[in-house]
Amino acid sequence: MAGNQQTNTGSFVPLTNIWEVQQIQEADVNSEEFKELLVRLYQNINSICMALNIKDVGYYTLSEFLNGQLFFPNPALTSLTAQTPTYRQVFRTVVNFGALPNATTKSIPHNIAIIPATPTTYSFTRIYGAASNGIAQTSFIPIPYSSASSVNDNIELYVDNVNVNITTASNYSSYTTTYIILEYIKS
Repeated sequence: MAGNQQTNTGSFVPLTNIWEVQQIQEADVNSEEFKELLVRLYQNINSICMALNIKDVGYYTLSEFLNGQLFFPNPALTSLTAQTPTYRQVFRTVVNFGALPNATTKSIPHNIAIIPATPTTYSFTRIYGAASNGIAQTSFIPIPYSSASSVNDNIELYVDNVNVNITTASNYSSYTTTYIILEYIKS
């Protein structure tokens, strides 16, 4: 069964291209060999550009950023629809949420222009974050958070069309630095 599985390793630039400098310097610029060399150089540069353009970018900003991820084509689109099915770009933004709430829900605008009932449909692919205890600097938790000891220690994270919302059942206000990362597609 394992022999039938396909592995998609992503896009990588080969490391085996070797260019002999002396051979390049001695080449006749009008020769077929030199022309072939130029074609191979252009192909290698193109391969590098293609690989770089589809890599996930480790850049986290407070405004919308095209991060290099690609999602499969919209399943609602086919060869029969007016719009061609293509891979969908993923956008990322970071929300500087500040302190976590004290046994309540706190909402912070995410500044993503989601307008309900418009032709552009937003789909979130990742909603996650982390909080740091700013007072003691000894405790750091993921957001959302699920406590094994008490359901009252859980932290809920959700997004609506205007805000990032975090709900706590107990006091987490000592966690004064919280970053929420939103990744989404527009399709």
